[in-house]
Amino acid sequence: MSTHTTLPKINLKDYNYDLPEERIAQSPVTPRDHARLLFYRAGDIQHHFFYELPQLLQAGDELVFNNTKVIPARLYFQKSTGAVIEVLLLHPVSPGKLVAVNMAAQETCSWQCIIGNKKRWKGFLSRHFTINGEEGVIFADLEDAENNIVRFHWSPVSFTFSEIVQALGKLPLPPYIKREYDDIDKERYQTVYARSEGAVAAPTAGLHFTEETLHELAQKKVGYNEVTLHVGAGTFQPVKHTEDALEHPMHEEQMVVAQGTVERLLQAKGRIIPVGTTSMRTLETLYWLGVQCYEGEAPNLNGFYLDKLFAYRHAKSNLSAQEALETLLETMQKQGVQQLVGDTQIYIVPGYRFRLCRGLITNFHMPQTTLILLVAAFIGDDWRRVYEAALHKGYRFLSYGDSSLLLPAFSE
Repeated sequence: MSTHTTLPKINLKDYNYDLPEERIAQSPVTPRDHARLLFYRAGDIQHHFFYELPQLLQAGDELVFNNTKVIPARLYFQKSTGAVIEVLLLHPVSPGKLVAVNMAAQETCSWQCIIGNKKRWKGFLSRHFTINGEEGVIFADLEDAENNIVRFHWSPVSFTFSEIVQALGKLPLPPYIKREYDDIDKERYQTVYARSEGAVAAPTAGLHFTEETLHELAQKKVGYNEVTLHVGAGTFQPVKHTEDALEHPMHEEQMVVAQGTVERLLQAKGRIIPVGTTSMRTLETLYWLGVQCYEGEAPNLNGFYLDKLFAYRHAKSNLSAQEALETLLETMQKQGVQQLVGDTQIYIVPGYRFRLCRGLITNFHMPQTTLILLVAAFIGDDWRRVYEAALHKGYRFLSYGDSSLLLPAFSE
């Protein structure tokens, strides 16, 4: 039975801090694992380097990585007049709403986009490309101007949309990186374990991992698990409702979780620690999907949608994480679903009670954003102490910046 809860107002001004522009990292540290690592444990703060992470975790801990792969989603089309139209891919529309389906499409597909210089768009746009020595052309048509739906079609039809995007597109670096796209970004704005195409922003907490670090973690018997959450451009969207941040139209992102991952999480003996806020949102969504299934409201797990305030309407749920995952797994088996596929809009703000996650590896985020609200929900008012310590010690901030390992008191 669902329980409706009166939600407290979240005043965004309480989650502000002064971030000097020079502290925003413009390029990555080399090698990856030589970024700094702030270690917060139940109020205590220590300073390390990222390559020391295996020493700070325990055997039996389960790390959960977001294996999404950033696509070069920024496409440019030049008109005969010289005007340039910029198209940033956001969400797939057809032939399916699953990112993988649209990336594998041949001949045509449609996407919801962000469009730059839209007022200059008249008729079809086109651009020539060459792949493996074979020439082709792709056309873009503004199929639904009101909703920014763009239909692409191309020739030869033997090429997939993914191949064309890889040939023509540029990685969409965050707006706070004030330099031109560089060759280094092609490699470094991607995790070493990225494999599932579809993100327009990197799950940046994972950018510090190297094959060597992953090997050391495995040697220490720290578990390795993968989920997919395709990071959208909404992650950079500022919260505009400053007096009540809950009014913010939280972005939704597509997530995919294999049945085997749910089974491994059920068998976890240690702490479940997501790598990044995207992995955390995915894990907490799994719990609430389990609640839905337990309460007899089982969604279609091959096309579910979790709205931003579901967790707060059901905040009094006493279902344990074990029970929620067991119920979710049973429902997957009943529905014959090998992997969960759907969209989550889960909004984690102060007052949220975490159900699966007992730690978090994450970078340092922009003030007054949904990401700061999530960190504050996880470690309480100590978020300010953590950020003050990072600023005082010269840490680098945002996507290409340094990292933190957060273990709140309830993780002990």
